[in-house]
Amino acid sequence: MTHSLGEDSLGEDIVASPGDDRRKQMIANGARGALTLAVGGFGGYLASLIHLPLPWMIGAMISCAVQVWITPGFLWPGARPLALIVLGLGLGQSFTSTILSAVASALPIVVLAGVSTICVGVVFSRLFAKLAGTDTKTGYYCAVPGGVIVMAIQAERIGADVATVTFTQSIRLVVVVLTIPPLLALSGISHHGDFPMNSAAPPVHALALAGMLVAGFFCARIGNRLHLTNPWMIMPCFMAVTLCSFDALPSGVPVPMIDAAQAVLGTALGIRLTREFLLRSWHLLVASVISTLALAATLATLAVVLAWLSGLPTAAVILGMAPGGMPEMSLTARALDAPVALVLGFHLVRVVLSNLLIEPIWSLASRLGMAR
Repeated sequence: MTHSLGEDSLGEDIVASPGDDRRKQMIANGARGALTLAVGGFGGYLASLIHLPLPWMIGAMISCAVQVWITPGFLWPGARPLALIVLGLGLGQSFTSTILSAVASALPIVVLAGVSTICVGVVFSRLFAKLAGTDTKTGYYCAVPGGVIVMAIQAERIGADVATVTFTQSIRLVVVVLTIPPLLALSGISHHGDFPMNSAAPPVHALALAGMLVAGFFCARIGNRLHLTNPWMIMPCFMAVTLCSFDALPSGVPVPMIDAAQAVLGTALGIRLTREFLLRSWHLLVASVISTLALAATLATLAVVLAWLSGLPTAAVILGMAPGGMPEMSLTARALDAPVALVLGFHLVRVVLSNLLIEPIWSLASRLGMAR
């Protein structure tokens, strides 16, 4: 039996190859990623025009949060790590040997602040558990400001509700970014005190800057293989600190590049705030906001006391003890011209203490009946 060419063509099913599907998905993600970054950049620019504190991050976060309620957002996988590398280099250029010595001399207060922050989390775990209707163990890992990733890993290891911990830690970070920078900017609190001034950035040299970015990338990859917390920012920052302390930093990081990196971080925060994310558990959202505001107020009060006792700049201690992330609080210090190195020191020590002490403190609190 013979068939015509037309009959053969009509009788066959046309199936797109997996390669075609992948290409279409890549094109769609590329276009959506470009749109999301454009929205974030535009929001940051508008916020900078009205002189909002930390404008590029807060403006990008708000504008992208609006976007994802209308249409899905997407951030290219390498965008956030690259932004953190830029920020690590930019913040690391604030260090000099004089500033490093000053930070080292403040180490006892920095350690005391880190331990106190975790202990305050024990107290607030009860408040959160009552508001959110969770068990106290989960409430503890939601209340302690140890970072989203660190606390989620710790919560999984001890058997707490990981989804609740991740949600709460994410909301806490957003609330802190939206409240603490504006309040500190309006407070009139001393931002610098007698602490050494942030060092001026060296001149920008394009080739040297490109080399620093490549070196920062490889340093971050090493930190990632060592399972360090936030290696994409910490390792390039350490590299820049080392070079800067020997007066050997080959190039500064231009302000527009740092602003763009802030916008990427704000975009990464904003696209989390989807309708489903915020409305899936309304009582958990309310509990997260209330407990974060109460925790931030308590830690700020404690920070004022520690600053008075130690003579350290009040604003830097508040930012160092704030229940926010290391990049966000360090950038706030930079925007306010508070000692960036000192704020970074507070958060680096807290990261180390969070990994070492969160579980032992929880076990001790349980034995003493404080976590029931």
